[in-house]
Amino acid sequence: MNTETNTSFDSPWKDIVETYLPEFFAFFFPNAYTAIDWERGFDFLDQELRQVVRDAELGKRFVDKLVKVYLKDGEETWILIHLEIQSQYESQFAERIYVYHYRIFDKYRRRVASFIVLGDENSNWRPSEFGYEIFGCQVNFSFPVVKLLDLGQDWEALVNNRNPFATVVMAHLKAHQTRNNRQERLEWKLSLTRRLYQQGYQRQDVINLFRFIDWLMSLPKNLEQEFWREIRQWEEETRMPYITSVERLGIEQGIEQGMQREGANLVLRLLNRRFGQVTTSVEKQVRQLSVEQLEDLGEALLDFENEADLLHWLSQNHD
Repeated sequence: MNTETNTSFDSPWKDIVETYLPEFFAFFFPNAYTAIDWERGFDFLDQELRQVVRDAELGKRFVDKLVKVYLKDGEETWILIHLEIQSQYESQFAERIYVYHYRIFDKYRRRVASFIVLGDENSNWRPSEFGYEIFGCQVNFSFPVVKLLDLGQDWEALVNNRNPFATVVMAHLKAHQTRNNRQERLEWKLSLTRRLYQQGYQRQDVINLFRFIDWLMSLPKNLEQEFWREIRQWEEETRMPYITSVERLGIEQGIEQGMQREGANLVLRLLNRRFGQVTTSVEKQVRQLSVEQLEDLGEALLDFENEADLLHWLSQNHD
């Protein structure tokens, strides 16, 4: 049983994919990486994806990103990245990916490529296709899948890989493996953090990747203090005060902001389902709420009878 129920893997993955999208493809899907013209840039289509998910009424969402890219042959292509980070076996998973895929095509008439990264701990669960046949009519849909557990089988290759997602994968796997042994987690957190310096990353890359490590590999207060003593000593010896120059407060604020963003997204999805698409003004007010206020609103909206109740609550609780 996972005793670390409060640890969210979704937000750090979402942030790191947005920060290092080309590196994500270079690491996990190299064939797609070489076909994309990265010099032409790319655009995240968050609004378009939200509309598709809302239309499909798929319920539980994971770390999904819809991205517009251009291929080297000049064609515009939309890419659906679906990161299944924490889940266990789900019988309808492949069907859900198929629904996402055809909904995007149906609504926007764009060719879509779906990419799946599985971060669960079930080595036997490897969904990669969906299909059925009836009266001579066939539907066959397959999609590329990467299983993080497989990458962990060659740990040395991860250690020697400078792609940021080698660090991401190692932190993800060790966060799972050490959830019931915090002393071991401390040792791995120190090891992975020191590796950021040893790999010769730029200062901002060290900070970005450390945020990911720090979020996933949380420690009890006493071990966290020990971790920071070790890191401060390490940075003094290497004369590279990257992390401690940012200081813990800044990192905690970043984590808090990530929690606030995810909470706002969840509450807005619930409100849209209950009252239809909320206005831009309401969405703006919700996104300005603190984590604690979002939790209160999440409970209160269960008793709302109409949108007027929502507006009244916002007027009473908005700073």
